[in-house]
Amino acid sequence: MATKEYEDIEELARKARLGDREAFSKIVRLMMSRTVALTYRMTGDSDIAMDLAQDSFVAAWEKLSAFRGEAKFTSWLHQIAVNKCLNYLNQASTRLNRSWDESNLDTHESAPSTSDPERTRQINLLREGVLRFMGTLPAMQRAVFELRFYQGMSFGEIARKLSKAEGTVKTHYRQAVQKLRRMATEKGWVS
Repeated sequence: MATKEYEDIEELARKARLGDREAFSKIVRLMMSRTVALTYRMTGDSDIAMDLAQDSFVAAWEKLSAFRGEAKFTSWLHQIAVNKCLNYLNQASTRLNRSWDESNLDTHESAPSTSDPERTRQINLLREGVLRFMGTLPAMQRAVFELRFYQGMSFGEIARKLSKAEGTVKTHYRQAVQKLRRMATEKGWVS
């Protein structure tokens, strides 16, 4: 997301905290696809991802007065979405070993922009592989991998957000990366 968009969202969040529903509606329009992408990567189910994203926005609206502005609004919203996913995953099972519906591998983000069809095919195969990989991870490893790999958070930030020790977070991430390396080797993604 461009810096200007982040600034716009922060200003919209300030207005929404003052009760401006239209400002919050604009936040929803700006952030929905990214929030759905996050919840989809964590759940692997497009319907559940959409529900969890919507639940995240409802919770954000309801808790908006509690938002103190110490972090960026986008980070706060993503944390709500991660928590919604963790709650869902923990309720469903501590380990998600279900098979993912091959027809549901859409990441809800735009397709890669390239004029080379072979490159596009390779990118799509890799994207599908990463989604399948995430489906093999236990809920906590999946959350840590999502926050570190996709959101670019530091281990300290992840530890605070998930209320875990930093060493525990690093262990979860290391285990997820080791699994990804094994899968990549097995699938021939790397030599």
